[in-house]
Amino acid sequence: MKKTALLIGLLAIISPFAAVMGQQDKPNVLLIYVDDLGYGDLSSYGADKIKTPHLDALAAEGIRFTNGHATAATCTPSRYSLMTGNYPFRQSGTGILPGDAKLIIPQDRITLPKVFKKAGYQTAVIGKWHLGLGDEVDKDWNGTIKPGPLEVGYDYSFIFPATADRVPTVFLENHRVLGVDKNDPIVVSYHQKVGDEPTGKEHPELLKMKNSLNHGHDHTIVNGIGRIGWMSGGKDAKWVDEELTLTFAYKAIRFIQDHYQQPFFLTYNATEPHVPRMPATMFKGKSGLGYRGDAILQLDYTVGQLVKTLKDNHVYENTIIIFSSDNGPVLDDGYEDGAVAQLNGHNPFGPYSGGKYSAFEAGTRVPFIITWPKIIKKGITSDALICQVDLLSSFASFLNVKYARGEAIDSENHWKSLIGSDQVGRAYLIKSAGALSVLKGHYKFIKASKGAKKNNLVNIELGNDDVDQLYDLNVDKGERTNIADRNPEKVAELKLILDREMGK
Repeated sequence: MKKTALLIGLLAIISPFAAVMGQQDKPNVLLIYVDDLGYGDLSSYGADKIKTPHLDALAAEGIRFTNGHATAATCTPSRYSLMTGNYPFRQSGTGILPGDAKLIIPQDRITLPKVFKKAGYQTAVIGKWHLGLGDEVDKDWNGTIKPGPLEVGYDYSFIFPATADRVPTVFLENHRVLGVDKNDPIVVSYHQKVGDEPTGKEHPELLKMKNSLNHGHDHTIVNGIGRIGWMSGGKDAKWVDEELTLTFAYKAIRFIQDHYQQPFFLTYNATEPHVPRMPATMFKGKSGLGYRGDAILQLDYTVGQLVKTLKDNHVYENTIIIFSSDNGPVLDDGYEDGAVAQLNGHNPFGPYSGGKYSAFEAGTRVPFIITWPKIIKKGITSDALICQVDLLSSFASFLNVKYARGEAIDSENHWKSLIGSDQVGRAYLIKSAGALSVLKGHYKFIKASKGAKKNNLVNIELGNDDVDQLYDLNVDKGERTNIADRNPEKVAELKLILDREMGK
């Protein structure tokens, strides 16, 4: 009896500690998801006109993927796929959203952050959102705004609603805009001018960054920069572009410091190098490549600060860091910021054609780096075909999280590829950019589609054509020679895959 009582007493003491240790054994996960960064924008991916030492260090610490992809060549659809595990063409309304859009992520289905919540993680999203907020387009920006990130799996959020070039230019912490003043209410419209704030169209002399294209950046001026959409009020709520990244980085660092003793999943959605590129003063002019290059240096520095925080709190070794971009690069995307005039030989597109908005490879093939010092070997280069849509299923498998059949139907478990023990990855991948494409092995099929072949405003080839296209990327990374006529069997094989997926 005494031995039994002693054993029970010891178990009572040990069990809480065992539970804590069990929790601590789970790796933290830091997902760094950036905006409009190209395959050739990092020195670890071949750039020689700009140096990104902190990101290069990440690549040296883990796996640098050469065949990593977003599902789409623009931000909202890629982010939708990352969150839901579904291709964006499966749901209407997943194109580039205005700043007042309603939430497009289903609340009753599995999401990437819900996978971690089910596994006992603390979850947070900090930075850009651009997946809509609320149940309706018309919403009261001065009150409680939901549903949003908290309703789709995050415990904490500190975001701005859409993109930095769209109103409202405000921070939201959880369900509320920071700095709201009832005597200066915020009003937002994407249909007509509201209030008497000056616009870029009416007062170009007030702009500190001139507009270059007809992208709609001539509406309400905030911080000397014309935005898409109209906004009035909220004087104390509006952020300044130069403070955006520093604010988001501070919030991310604080989250790590406050939660390092328990497993956490932190999504850090960086704004760089999306327009308007207005980096903090300490980075202006440092790259020699205009504000776009300066913004990439700011991004690299921020990654270094996040890694330092993990190391300072002794959790770096057991933290999985995933770094990738929502789509490929664009130079002039609406503002005169030196991105073209000061390119100086830099090639954001790497060896590929296209870019943001394009069905060609530079639209969706992006930097993709994963580190986990405790498990992943250093200095791996992997050619495995991987996609951001697969993070949901892969982590669900690793964490033994179940979800209903019919949810996340396009997300595949490629955990072995993500940690470097498999060099193959997916059998094939469907990608969206106006024209739909299938990538299988070294062959790329682009379905015939209507639409312009080139976006002359941003000087990017879109990959649209009125005939089917087939490319052998082993010999033609630039997708210059259409070999569809010479390979009817391969065209039929890949077209069948696409038709089958579209029919799901």
